[in-house]
Amino acid sequence: MYAAYARLVRPLAVLIGGQSWLPKVNRQLVSVDKFVQRVTGGRIGLVVLAGLPGLMLTVRGAKSGIPRRTPLLCVPHFDSWLVAGSNWGHPKPPAWVGNLAAADRAVINFKGRDHAVIPREVHGDEREHMWSVMNRTWPNYAKYADRTDRTIRVFVLERA
Repeated sequence: MYAAYARLVRPLAVLIGGQSWLPKVNRQLVSVDKFVQRVTGGRIGLVVLAGLPGLMLTVRGAKSGIPRRTPLLCVPHFDSWLVAGSNWGHPKPPAWVGNLAAADRAVINFKGRDHAVIPREVHGDEREHMWSVMNRTWPNYAKYADRTDRTIRVFVLERA
């Protein structure tokens, strides 16, 4: 049932997700997403409602040590998850990228289940391969890369 729903709404989500005005409402989207995920125990979030795979990343702040929760689009890949610090193509990466890069462990909630993960940033040929895998799920990653001069960082979240 969900697969049929996702096939219907995903093209609309891709269309909206590529719009240049969308980053201006990012804070509001994240707040609503966190609320929806909290109410549903992580089973549903805005990304999932858009017919896409999503997770809630919890990682300690690199400086503060305080756990930070961030809803993210993800790409399940074998027994791991791929995430990209695209920040909609903004010149600066999102804060969670620095926190994840500094962490040796994190926790994700995927489809309502918590998983301890080990984050690993990918580089070179492996990054290019993972980037192409991610673009098949979310073609807007290519648009975001065109909007910025920085290289968008890609992470593999492997089960701990």
